Amino acid sequence: MGARTVLTANYLGNREIGIREADPPPPKAGQVQIEVAYTGICGTDLHILHGHMDARVKPPAVVGHEMSGVIAAVGDGVEGWAPGDHVTVMPLDWDGTCPACRAGNQHICQNLTFVGIDSPGALQGLWNVDAGLLVPLPKTLRLDHAALVEPVAVAVHDVRRAEVAPGDRVVVVGGGPIGVLIATVARHEGAEVVVVEIDPLRREAAAAMGFRVLDPSATDQVTWVEEWTRGAGADVAFEVSGAAAAVLGVTNLVKVRGTVVVVAIHPQPRPVDLQRVFWRELRLLGARVYQRADFDRAVELLGAGVIPADELITEIVPISETANAFAALESGRAMKILVDVSGGAA
Repeated sequence: MGARTVLTANYLGNREIGIREADPPPPKAGQVQIEVAYTGICGTDLHILHGHMDARVKPPAVVGHEMSGVIAAVGDGVEGWAPGDHVTVMPLDWDGTCPACRAGNQHICQNLTFVGIDSPGALQGLWNVDAGLLVPLPKTLRLDHAALVEPVAVAVHDVRRAEVAPGDRVVVVGGGPIGVLIATVARHEGAEVVVVEIDPLRREAAAAMGFRVLDPSATDQVTWVEEWTRGAGADVAFEVSGAAAAVLGVTNLVKVRGTVVVVAIHPQPRPVDLQRVFWRELRLLGARVYQRADFDRAVELLGAGVIPADELITEIVPISETANAFAALESGRAMKILVDVSGGAA
């Protein structure tokens, strides 16, 4: 394959995103080169934009880790993959030798490289990645929908970690993209779900997907949940908002020996009501990323139409408009924005 110039979207520091041209090298041994179709912008990318990850992300850095694409070329020694294959990337590169890896928790390796944060990401027309990171996609799955595999895998992992069971009462605090995906997966597992969200546009979006929604500024959420559960409290509550007040209040929503799952990224420590944790013998869980089984399940759910992809994707923009995509997501005007990366190839 001859040399080809592509566009890349780069974090430049100081809350700036810039577009640059690049001439990507061919894939090395053990790598594949992906022609990236779509890349999603998420809350983690906003944390990068805001400088919260400057210790890990060195400008100018190509970011992005929610993606879909088509293999363009394979490097030496790569087996089982060929040009034309539809793929996504599970963006976790672990060392395999640390205590966490040896205990079977490679996805939260103590020396984890998160692709798109600690190494170059998917906001580039041609992207070289290790073949071991690839996840196959059925060609019947639209590539714009397939760009949601990574956030759906987050939701699958969170619901699985919480051990949500049919008939459970589940509260999702935060009705952004991950919150709605958690609600969707939990509902598919047979749970009854309510989404707590202060933003009216996001409440409207969640309601349009068939969820009960609660405005915590207008309704006392503790009283509502107690009435909903006949005084017991919810079986599981997911804290997805990232707001300090939500973290402090979420422990009041769950039953004796209920489960609180911390999903949101908090750039600084938050107060937690440990008296409530003690009094009700609550289970407080962290849920950081995902495992390979979660990715495979996410592909299945998208392929089966369980995930309302079209309703979640607010807008698709060309790579030249990546900075505007970040601004729109930051403003709260959008659920999920995809960047059409392939349309930016030169």
